[in-house]
Amino acid sequence: MNALVLYKFPPLSDPCGEAINMLCTNLSFSGENVKRVMVTSCHASEGKSYLSMNILRTMAKLGRRVVMVDCDLRRSMIMKQYDIQFRDSEHSQGLSHYLAGMADERDVVYETDIPGAYLVPVGANVTNSLPLLNSARFQALMQSLGEQFDYVIADAPPIGIVIDAAQIAKYCDGTLLVVGYNTVRRPELLDAKAQIAQTGCPILGTVINMVEYDSFLSRKYGYKSYYSDSYYQKREEKNLKRRRKAR
Repeated sequence: MNALVLYKFPPLSDPCGEAINMLCTNLSFSGENVKRVMVTSCHASEGKSYLSMNILRTMAKLGRRVVMVDCDLRRSMIMKQYDIQFRDSEHSQGLSHYLAGMADERDVVYETDIPGAYLVPVGANVTNSLPLLNSARFQALMQSLGEQFDYVIADAPPIGIVIDAAQIAKYCDGTLLVVGYNTVRRPELLDAKAQIAQTGCPILGTVINMVEYDSFLSRKYGYKSYYSDSYYQKREEKNLKRRRKAR
């Protein structure tokens, strides 16, 4: 099988790791028919790809056989953000190549260096992605992956920006909606919910991201959110710059 290496995938902090663990546990109790899960958001930069990647890693560590499909054909950043490299540089096909009929399924499913974790990279970015996602080839791929793997994680574009996520949801068993804390207005969230509901794909829940750390500590039992380490790192860097200027 083709292989990918993830050179930049830092470990999670304790609270973030615990939140992801609880989320994956909750997913495992969603029912045996919930295997293909779409992850989307209202806006860009709310952490949906961060969540997808960490669900992939955590589920694999829990002994599941998991594949993540990078469905953001317009502007995926996963390969760059996690410094993912093809082990065989001559073989670099992805989802867009498969949907265009330029590759077979076996050519675009890659084993990663995380045992039990597999990835279908985006391939080449395209500007008109909807016809590809609306094709019988995409439906066949999602069906086939659902039969081969314990879970299929579909990292979709923001549903509040492009219609692609609504098309992807048609071939999934459930949706996780990532919501940036204090960044999404109620009408936007309701509109995203309505768009997903029209596809017939149930919303499994929402994941609140970028919650203040103090709010997290105030919860004695249970975690309903996940917390991006990069968010806190950037915040600390800004605070450090302010302190230096104050001197």
